[in-house]
Amino acid sequence: MTAAKPVEQSSPWPVPPQNGYTVDDLFTLPDLPPHTELIDGSLVFGGPQRRFHGNVVDLLVHGLRSTLPADLRVSREMTIVLDRRNGPEPDVCVIRAAAITGPDQTHYEAADVLLAVEVVSPESEARDRTTKPRKYAAAGIPHFWRVERNGDTTHPVVHTYTLDPLTKAYVHTGMHRDQLKVTEPYDVTVDLTAVDRL
Repeated sequence: MTAAKPVEQSSPWPVPPQNGYTVDDLFTLPDLPPHTELIDGSLVFGGPQRRFHGNVVDLLVHGLRSTLPADLRVSREMTIVLDRRNGPEPDVCVIRAAAITGPDQTHYEAADVLLAVEVVSPESEARDRTTKPRKYAAAGIPHFWRVERNGDTTHPVVHTYTLDPLTKAYVHTGMHRDQLKVTEPYDVTVDLTAVDRL
């Protein structure tokens, strides 16, 4: 009787466990590409970033920080732990300052997030438009913004949403083309046409 030969792994990618990955795996698996997300127990790898995406993120981070209350912070591209099997990485988020634990922090808890922002990219359209907003709402994040490109222009369009506490679903509260002006989660005004100067 001969012993069975061990199966050799031919791919450098990790083989998922039978029941999928957990957020613990997301933070401990070695050599994952930057900005890897966990959605429903599956690892999701980000594609190359486009100039529009990066510029809009910069514009929104600057705009959100310009009137930021002292008890809040703005962060970009940090994992939000929604539950054991979901750790998405919104492009921008507003969190409670008390949630900051130090410079080596890798994630925030959903309960500490007031706003999650997704800038839609071609490779992530379905996730940014449907999957992530549903998960953010189910986790109780009060506000969500979805940012899209305004046709063939370089300008963004920002769709703002607020959470309906009864249905645990987002309600569309506005569509902003040239200027984003909102009072929730706090007073924010951003000249969206300024993206041309970045």
